[in-house]
Amino acid sequence: MRDRKGGFGTCPDGNAFACPVEFTLDVIGGKWKGVLLYHMMDSTVRFNEFRRICPSITQRMLTLQLRELEEDGVVHREVYHQVPPKVEYSLTEFGRSLIPIIKLMRDWGLEYQAKQQISESPAIDTGV
Repeated sequence: MRDRKGGFGTCPDGNAFACPVEFTLDVIGGKWKGVLLYHMMDSTVRFNEFRRICPSITQRMLTLQLRELEEDGVVHREVYHQVPPKVEYSLTEFGRSLIPIIKLMRDWGLEYQAKQQISESPAIDTGV
């Protein structure tokens, strides 16, 4: 596990280490990690596939996010020594334990997205 910067608050249940939610978010939080994990739920993903899936992420940020997930034991990085180089990423067994959480996040996002679309749609004039 990588060296944490600290700053974890105290937990109301008296946990001496840190709040478990904050600790979890340190591993999977941020703008890109959840998206990267979502795309690895069903299969391995090559580095350049991530670039196509998430076109607004910079190569540096993608590398950093994947490296942190690898250091935390969530993602496995497989390097194939060939020309051109090929690198694939997949969830480790530990990383697969996050699938139910990622699916719940997806479901919540779909519900929220639907609510947003309803609230933003213009009122229909029925002429009554």
